Amino acid sequence: MKVLDLQCPHGHRFEGWFASADDFESQQSRKLVACPVCGANEVSRLPSAPRLNLSGSTQAKAPVAVTDRQADMQARAMRALREVLEKTENVGDRFAEEARRIHYNEAPARDIRGVTTPEDARALVEEGIEVMPLPVPAALKEPLQ
Repeated sequence: MKVLDLQCPHGHRFEGWFASADDFESQQSRKLVACPVCGANEVSRLPSAPRLNLSGSTQAKAPVAVTDRQADMQARAMRALREVLEKTENVGDRFAEEARRIHYNEAPARDIRGVTTPEDARALVEEGIEVMPLPVPAALKEPLQ
């Protein structure tokens, strides 16, 4: 198993596990490798050091790099998005209609999510209905394994 460090054009770094370097090249050429954060499949391979399992090692740890902070922030954002997805009802393209029904007490109050046009979102705000755009990465739109 070959673990490769990858990056999309938006700077999201992630790991990919492949049977071999040739397997990665094959999947990449067929656009099967995609960023788990934004879904971009223009993925490039980053230089990486060999991974060593030094369990029990008493060596001092190296300072944390900025990229580690970025990876941590991405992981936190993904966890927050997962929580929002778990705790809201997906009403799909009926979002504007359902938000109005809830606002005007025609439907039970609950947290919802869905899709709507920018024009409908502005109209909801003008009516006093609070909405928030939430870009959901492609990796979260389908069940994770």
